[in-house]
Amino acid sequence: MSGPQHSSELRDADLRPAPISLSDIGSALRFGFDQFRSIPLLSMGFALLFVAIGLALFTALEFGEIAPMSLSLAGGFMLVGPILLAGFFAVSDKLRHGRHAVFSDIWEGFRRMPRGGWVVSFVCGLLFLIWITDAGILYGFMVGSEPIGFLRLLNIEAMVVNYAAWSAIMGAVLAFILFTVSAFSIPLIYDGRAQLVSGVVASARAVFGRFGVVMCWALVLAGVIMLSVLVLPLLLATLPVMAYASREFYFRVFPLERS
Repeated sequence: MSGPQHSSELRDADLRPAPISLSDIGSALRFGFDQFRSIPLLSMGFALLFVAIGLALFTALEFGEIAPMSLSLAGGFMLVGPILLAGFFAVSDKLRHGRHAVFSDIWEGFRRMPRGGWVVSFVCGLLFLIWITDAGILYGFMVGSEPIGFLRLLNIEAMVVNYAAWSAIMGAVLAFILFTVSAFSIPLIYDGRAQLVSGVVASARAVFGRFGVVMCWALVLAGVIMLSVLVLPLLLATLPVMAYASREFYFRVFPLERS
């Protein structure tokens, strides 16, 4: 009995978040930029897929003259962001161990993701659909059938500002819930350090136990990615940088080696 109990105690200790500070955010960002700089073509090649998807969606919004919905799509990207991380994790880990990363590593990252990680990703996708549906309903009430293209957004009209404000409030609630559940559970599950339930519990423990620093990280992450989605070419660089930085920040919250 003592063997399994001791193993369980070690596992529980491994899932306790370490002390962190704001300097860890800066260090994680520098780490993410350094990794991106070492393999820019591979990183941007993977990010290009999502830039192309975003461009297609924005083209559809312009064609349908519902450009203000782009603000909701930009926010919604944060809800599906965790689904993309496995590919970047594999590339980041290759570089971290001094090995050369190739495009096939991206697929390998998704292939090795345990089932629990896909369950969390499914929840992310489900919340994204809920978010877009709610945003569409809100758009119908606050903007209606008024045709608005992207050029008209430059006028900063009151109804568009009100829509953006209320949709941001709605999205912030979903985003906080999702961030709490997935921010650390997905990398913990990916690394085999936790199962679905224990990973989600550890993630929530880290968010609430290190609330100030983790929320600062969440705001930096959300701000950079949302701005980049609205200015799509930026996403080619910022998406991989923030993905690699997220990997590093996770290792600072849940170090592999405990004293």
